[in-house]
Amino acid sequence: MRNQYLARLYARRTELESRLELHIARYCFGEGEVDDGTEAELRQRITEISDEIADLEGERGV
Repeated sequence: MRNQYLARLYARRTELESRLELHIARYCFGEGEVDDGTEAELRQRITEISDEIADLEGERGV
């Protein structure tokens, strides 16, 4: 069960990182002129998921 949860966390983090890269690329090419907080929100969520992964892996002794 824990491995499945970790796998979902890894997948979710990868998805968020991809969305962040796309957001940054759009901004760099002028398609996202307004800073609506999306980048900060994505970075915060990635950090939260990464922390949760680290905590769970630490409990396993990995």
